[in-house]
Amino acid sequence: MALKIRLTRQGAKKRPFYRIVVADARSPRDGRYIEIVGTYNPMLEKGSEERVKINEDRIKHWVSQGAQPTDRVAKFMADAGIGEKVVRNNPIKAKPKAKAQERLKEAEMAAQEAAEAAAAAAAEAEAPAEEAAEA
Repeated sequence: MALKIRLTRQGAKKRPFYRIVVADARSPRDGRYIEIVGTYNPMLEKGSEERVKINEDRIKHWVSQGAQPTDRVAKFMADAGIGEKVVRNNPIKAKPKAKAQERLKEAEMAAQEAAEAAAAAAAEAEAPAEEAAEA
């Protein structure tokens, strides 16, 4: 049985409150769970001690039994000093999509052509000045 340490949503409409639970990975988000190991209240200020409460002993027990925390719960655990922070990096996701890349290339080409035209105009403006100075 694959175990997950994850959040289940509680509370009223537009007033979320989450329980941190240990559950079978196949059960629904708000379905049956094995044990409640903490709470998370996003409605409180970030500096509040009541925002995230974790029972460290029980989480350590379940992690030793093979339970895998979700990304959000892993972040809470790292903030509490239980686990290590998971660093995720997906540089491909940050890249612009195909159409945006085409627009960027077109803008670069237009800027380059404008710079070349300005350089040519400056060269033409200098040429008559040089001829007049020589004469």
